[in-house]
Amino acid sequence: MSYLTQHWSFDPFMIVVLVVVGWHEIGLAKLARRSRPDRTRQRRLRSLWFYAGLGVLLLAVQSPIDYWSDDYFFVHMTQHLLLMFAAPTLIVAGAPWQPLLDALPGRLGREATREVMTSGWSRPVRAAAGWLLRPWVSVVTFNLVMVAWHIPDLFDLAGRNQAVHIWLEHGSFLVAGVLFWLQFIDSPPFRRKMPLASQAVALIGTNVLMWLIAMAMGILTATSWYAVYNHHIPGVTLPPFADQQIGAGILWICGDFWAVPALTHVIRRLIAEDGGISSAVDHMLNRGARRAQWADRS
Repeated sequence: MSYLTQHWSFDPFMIVVLVVVGWHEIGLAKLARRSRPDRTRQRRLRSLWFYAGLGVLLLAVQSPIDYWSDDYFFVHMTQHLLLMFAAPTLIVAGAPWQPLLDALPGRLGREATREVMTSGWSRPVRAAAGWLLRPWVSVVTFNLVMVAWHIPDLFDLAGRNQAVHIWLEHGSFLVAGVLFWLQFIDSPPFRRKMPLASQAVALIGTNVLMWLIAMAMGILTATSWYAVYNHHIPGVTLPPFADQQIGAGILWICGDFWAVPALTHVIRRLIAEDGGISSAVDHMLNRGARRAQWADRS
């Protein structure tokens, strides 16, 4: 029980989250004054998802999960999944973007939105954001981030350097996760641009990649990959390789936890759109074939 009740950290990051929540509430109040009651209720319901995402983020970085992740690889893997999947999905579902802008003083929220969307100085910013929000750029970025931080040299660097661990590793997990899930979850004012067949292909491909990483760490090797976990913890008899195998199993199983429901939802919508299972499967296969041809040409 002490593993769960001790080693909670209360660092300034919690203050940042509280400020964001307060800022978001100000934006919701401003929007409510000029919106219909039904829109206000909808934003309030979405805000609960956003706050839940921030709560999961705090759980990942300030709870005993963060403390024990320095000693146990499988706890570190749990932290990664919270940062890449649980927190981003909730944040994206919460659609906090417009309330955060509207919280700016006076009419700065609407003016800032108009300025960013129309001014010449912001053209490079819009171009960079537009490129990152392209469906396949987001999906590929997410998968590259996931693979890169499981390469032993990079993983050990993050384990030895707290700045790399917190700002580069955790930050890239969260940002890549938000970009990825924006392609699958409604998050006004962003609009999903990825066709349903492409969404299904992207979800399947990402889950298969997670399986491959898990198999490589847990089945296709006989040694521990990561030097930062090749240590002895007093009173603990869990060998480093067994620890790695447990982490690989968590990656495998939790991959199914997020992929199967999301894929089921996408396929049901695809079947409703195409009028049948066979048409939906043909649509997915044709979409995948076109992507492969594009990759070959490039």
